[in-house]
Amino acid sequence: MTAAEVVALLHAELGDRVDLSPAALEDARSDKSGHASAGPPLAVVHAASVADVQATLRIAHRTGTPVVTRGAGTGLAGAANAGPGEIALSVRRMDRILEVRPDDLLAVVEPGILNADLNDALAADGLWWAPDPASRAISTVGGNIATGAGGLLCAKYGVVRDAVLGVDLVLADGRLLTLGHRSVKGVTGLDLTSLVIGSEGTLGVIVGATLKLRRLVPGHRRTITATFPDVRAAAVGAAAVTASGVQPAIMELMDAASLGAAHALLGLPAPAPGAAQLTIQTDGPAAIDEAESIASTLGALGAVVRLAADDGEAEHLLTVRRSMHPAMESLGTALIEDVAVPRSRLPEMFDEIARVEREHGLRIPTVCHAGDGNLHPNFIFQGTEVPPEIWAAADDLFRAALRLGGTLTGEHGIGVLKRRWLADELGADQWELQRQITRVFDPTGILNPGKVFAP
Repeated sequence: MTAAEVVALLHAELGDRVDLSPAALEDARSDKSGHASAGPPLAVVHAASVADVQATLRIAHRTGTPVVTRGAGTGLAGAANAGPGEIALSVRRMDRILEVRPDDLLAVVEPGILNADLNDALAADGLWWAPDPASRAISTVGGNIATGAGGLLCAKYGVVRDAVLGVDLVLADGRLLTLGHRSVKGVTGLDLTSLVIGSEGTLGVIVGATLKLRRLVPGHRRTITATFPDVRAAAVGAAAVTASGVQPAIMELMDAASLGAAHALLGLPAPAPGAAQLTIQTDGPAAIDEAESIASTLGALGAVVRLAADDGEAEHLLTVRRSMHPAMESLGTALIEDVAVPRSRLPEMFDEIARVEREHGLRIPTVCHAGDGNLHPNFIFQGTEVPPEIWAAADDLFRAALRLGGTLTGEHGIGVLKRRWLADELGADQWELQRQITRVFDPTGILNPGKVFAP
């Protein structure tokens, strides 16, 4: 069937929710990774309901047309980029909170709601959803689930996988499944909810989610920064905090290059040459005592420690960390990477990054969720296509993380950008088994083809 015939079927079923405008088609080609597909998709469908999603997939299944699901387009792995001959299925308009149950600590939401908007609404009931990606103001809950997102708070409060009780999933042929449960416990059958989390649109389209909520943490937060002469010393400091038994809500590390870029973007005085910084926040009734304990631990290691005097100063300190992405964009095109290693091996991983910089003649500004060992090395280049020498350095860095017992991605996902390394981590047998699982959900291979498990 021709592209024009597929579009005609979509129009007949979905009317003005089918968008053929050049701007919409161009936007659907890319995400925040800097990667774009080879060309625009044949149409963008702005689904407003579960029925819209089902209608789109029934047409796609019948005609053999690939479908790429999109939310806000804030991903960093190229997983939601739609290309020629594909339907871009946007669920961004499905943004309602369907139910909030404070007594059960759960909410039922549609996938298009923004993470920050959800938490703004939940605050009225004294509740919050813990996943806290740096993109929370612009990323959707559905996208958070599809990528298995993490964020600044996950060392203490867990990642998306720890905060989802169930999902509603439309399969490639349009059937609707309700996965998971509303109870705190539930082990009936295989845990398909966990399988869908982080599946990057390869198993089905998430059209609803039952979320596990928390009550807002009582007491005041305390925020500190600790400046070290170099990044390895800061990594040793982070490991010392973890070893001390104190559990901060946030512990972020910025190396000299990323810290300098963020200061320049915000118009702040330049940090000392080579200086790296930990930004740490404690919360709950013991926040003051925990902050003082952490300050003592880091001060004993030679750090210059600063304790925020009030909430305004605390927010200023965190703004420096949250400005990382625009700071990198101010330097050029940024390939924002996402390896993770055991927390005790953070100093060794920073040694490896320094080695990659020396051997490949690059500067790799790096930030790190130091509380859980998730690093974001940034490869800066000019233009829109990643040069071969950048991929060579990234390859070296990825393999170093694997040697240290780590992983290719802590929270961004595989998408297009890391699919070539997936079998290196999984091994051939597991890679093939996972690929076969996707075919059980999607026998004809129309869901997000070419992503994650491409040969």
